[in-house]
Amino acid sequence: MKDVDLFSCQQSLFERICSIEELTDAFRLVRRNGGAPGVDGVTIKEFETRLSKELEQLKKDIESWNYEPSPVRRVEIPKPGGAGIRLLGIPTIRDRVLHTAIKAVLEPILDPLFSKNSYGFRPTKNQRQAVEAAQQIVKSGKEWIVDIDLSKFFDRIHHDRLIGRLGKFIDDKRVLRLIGLSLRSGIMSEGVVTTPTEGSVQGSPLSPLLSNVVLDELDKELESRGLEFCRFADDCNIFVRSEAAAGRVMKSTVKFIENRLKLVVNREKSKVALSKVVKFLGMTIVACTIAISPNSMLKAMDKVKELTLRGTSLNMEQTIEKINSWYVGWASYYSMTQYPYQLAKIEAHARRRLRARIVAQQKKKRHLVNKLVERGISRKTAAGTVYSNKGRWALSYSWAVRNAFNNRWFTHRMGQKIVSNRNLPHWFNPKTRVNFT
Repeated sequence: MKDVDLFSCQQSLFERICSIEELTDAFRLVRRNGGAPGVDGVTIKEFETRLSKELEQLKKDIESWNYEPSPVRRVEIPKPGGAGIRLLGIPTIRDRVLHTAIKAVLEPILDPLFSKNSYGFRPTKNQRQAVEAAQQIVKSGKEWIVDIDLSKFFDRIHHDRLIGRLGKFIDDKRVLRLIGLSLRSGIMSEGVVTTPTEGSVQGSPLSPLLSNVVLDELDKELESRGLEFCRFADDCNIFVRSEAAAGRVMKSTVKFIENRLKLVVNREKSKVALSKVVKFLGMTIVACTIAISPNSMLKAMDKVKELTLRGTSLNMEQTIEKINSWYVGWASYYSMTQYPYQLAKIEAHARRRLRARIVAQQKKKRHLVNKLVERGISRKTAAGTVYSNKGRWALSYSWAVRNAFNNRWFTHRMGQKIVSNRNLPHWFNPKTRVNFT
């Protein structure tokens, strides 16, 4: 797109952001996304009861430059696997509406300018596309990966550099000033408000777009060097043909990120390695095929254990409902694996944990024998299994228990399985196994 075309279509960006129509559309998106109230305690429902008045006042404040963003409410979210905490900020509903309106107006202008190798927080791109693109690059022979991990990326975005880069594409200085106000809104933690000199709040609807503006400079640098890469937000993998080349690329890229972008590379987590040991968006490329990474599988196994803990007050139906609630979303994302038995393994683990609970619920051995007989197991086989002095976990995998409470019994209670014979790929061989360790 030519500069003249860019600027001609931006003559009224500020007015579009301030319009009641745009602010109303922005509120609808805020309402759809939900979320907790900000520091003022106003919920989405409360804001909606006086929507016209709120939006009219917001429009008036912005146009008269009386608008002042409220501090964001700081919350701490534990990272998976006990890897520390992630700091999130919750803006007020009023501020969220403005951030959403700014994003809606600027995204159609900025997004077409971003690299085709950038997949995060973009309207027509997603994680699956990023992983599949990585797979194609590995298939081309570039199996060595420079895995770049940025330390506290959102907290270290340089305000002046961000506004300066936005100014290359956004000619309306009023819009840049609004974004500057949003970046410098205070942060309230334990009743104390601090004003940030760098960073963009994770939790603001505008932050994902701004993060792409910052990292697009890295994308352009990598493209100018002729490097193939895939980036999703601050997760960036660069692909080369040899370990030596990967080492050189790592060194020069770290230098560019820290000296030019004023960001910090986490050297402990960044690495040079073959694709089969690099995790990208929870997946890894093994033998040129997409698989769920070992770490993601372990986390899923731990989640199943968490959902089926002994001593819970939940009955079987409630436990199964909780498992379903988690598993449907998990399997929907990880269904991009080209080793479907990985999904089947998680399902099987959940069933075995539930069988072990059924065994444990029978307070006397004879009760378990009767339970198995009720489910069609012969009394001789049931008694031989139960009185074998095996523990609950071993019994849960015995022939008698597995057949009494078979997959069909669980499917009837847990709903349609994600992995079934009719939706496996035509090439899938259930005997195929890959060493993911």
